[in-house]
Amino acid sequence: MTRRIVIVGGGVMGLAAAWQLVRRGERPVVLERFARGHQEGASHGETRNFNNAYGDAHYLDLLVRAREGWDALGEVDGEPLLRLHGLVSHGSGAALGSGSGLALSAIAAELAARGIPAELLDAVDAARRWPGMRFDDTALFSPDAGVARAAAALRELERRVVAGGGQVRWNTRVRAISPDADGADIVTDAATLRADVVIVAAGAWTQQLLATAADIRLPRLRVTEETPAHFSPELPDLWPSFNHFVVPGSQPANVYGMPTPGEGVKVGFHGIGDEVDPDHRPHRPVLQRELRDYVREWMPGLDPDSAVPISCTYTSTPTEAFVLDRVGTIVVGAGFSGQGFKFAPGVGATLADLALDPAARAAAAFRLASA
Repeated sequence: MTRRIVIVGGGVMGLAAAWQLVRRGERPVVLERFARGHQEGASHGETRNFNNAYGDAHYLDLLVRAREGWDALGEVDGEPLLRLHGLVSHGSGAALGSGSGLALSAIAAELAARGIPAELLDAVDAARRWPGMRFDDTALFSPDAGVARAAAALRELERRVVAGGGQVRWNTRVRAISPDADGADIVTDAATLRADVVIVAAGAWTQQLLATAADIRLPRLRVTEETPAHFSPELPDLWPSFNHFVVPGSQPANVYGMPTPGEGVKVGFHGIGDEVDPDHRPHRPVLQRELRDYVREWMPGLDPDSAVPISCTYTSTPTEAFVLDRVGTIVVGAGFSGQGFKFAPGVGATLADLALDPAARAAAAFRLASA
């Protein structure tokens, strides 16, 4: 039996693609190697930053499309999947293009041009508004940002896929994908499935799954283990999500974070973990002393000695740009880690476009060099 569309990977991107396909009348099959709720990839945990501090048109276009999807998913357990408590971005490194790529004033202008509220504050006003944080320069605040309820989103996406006639098969490891002109064979431990189109959204395992697909020229996908930590707040009701763009050399890397009710305030260095084999991840916290020192210096509203480390993987391209493209009968979504979760409904819609229409194209910045 030939399936129309099979999706390899049951993290947020694979499930979002399946939901977007179900909305269009398709009945995709999602294959995920691990059990529901596993912590081996990049989609687990209660929250992810809903960070809108972008100045590039291709990311802002995708963010707008994602927001439409988040709104369409509606409330889960009586609460929207987005908690819009706001995002504050700051740091002298922003003006140097360190991480943000644009000065905060330019990002504010790009957001305003799209009708997304944003305001610039000086360091004194920012410290008055968020006394748990320290500021040394201009801060950008957008109230239309915050966090995505990650675990709840995964549950709701799966529920909608199944309710719409799709399938999600947990504990189903894909060993190989063999594309040809008419479709692809997907080899699992139990059977070989045939599909007209395969969407590969397998996170840290994408490169190895597509290693034998000669026509697909993936950029190098670097897999790292990142170990942010939750810290106990001393001012529990005054926390936005945040980005801190640091001057190179002043900290190990740029910093991000967000409040997570019941766990504390998450703080982490962006993209600085050790490169790992995803099948043999050590789950070993790194740079925890440096992270505590950062919190002690910049976040007076947190207890620096209360850190509870957590672990996740990043899968990143050399430019940190996403991969969203189609080659023959294979659609690839990869390289999302560190910034992808908030985009998931938009990424899912783009992957669905590519699967249903061989002539569809994602934004140029997301395309493969060979496509």
